[in-house]
Amino acid sequence: MVQKKIISDSTLVSDYIKGKEASLGVLIKRHQQRLFSFIYSKVQDRDITEDVFQDTFIKVIRTLKKGNYNEEGKFLPWVMRIAHNLVIDHFRKTNRMLSFKNTDEFDIFSVLGDGSLNAEKQLIQEQIFSDVRELIKELPEEQKEVLVMRLYKDMSFKEISENTGVSINTALGRMRYALINMRKLIEKHKIILVD
Repeated sequence: MVQKKIISDSTLVSDYIKGKEASLGVLIKRHQQRLFSFIYSKVQDRDITEDVFQDTFIKVIRTLKKGNYNEEGKFLPWVMRIAHNLVIDHFRKTNRMLSFKNTDEFDIFSVLGDGSLNAEKQLIQEQIFSDVRELIKELPEEQKEVLVMRLYKDMSFKEISENTGVSINTALGRMRYALINMRKLIEKHKIILVD
């Protein structure tokens, strides 16, 4: 009995990058069932599954052709991640295209927001929060105190007045100056606070 030697995924990927087109066919055939089942389990629709499956391999081919694939011997998990991201993209598109009745309660932001931040947006948001915290540290103590109480502790100016022992007008003035100084610090440090 002759045993057939199984070529590893990494060898097939390497061969495909070197120009052996047939290697990709072997990879697709090898992982087709598992990937197809994975996508179907998420979308529960055969046509959509086929579309996402094809889009996944289009993306795989483009990445391999550009030479952007890091060989770590983890071809299947990488392909599954691509498929997973495409499934998420599919749901985002379909959620945005839902029809809405024209009512007084209609909120445009419920259509525009996708409910979750992608990794890039999350990193940008974390950077913005970090920048703001650093700017607050540069404020004079009385302004910093009022700003933190108002924005982070959600205290009213009456509560701030009682906690700091100053009048409401003084608390309002300190808040106003804190915001003015924050704007100046943003310009001085050339910080961009939009995501």
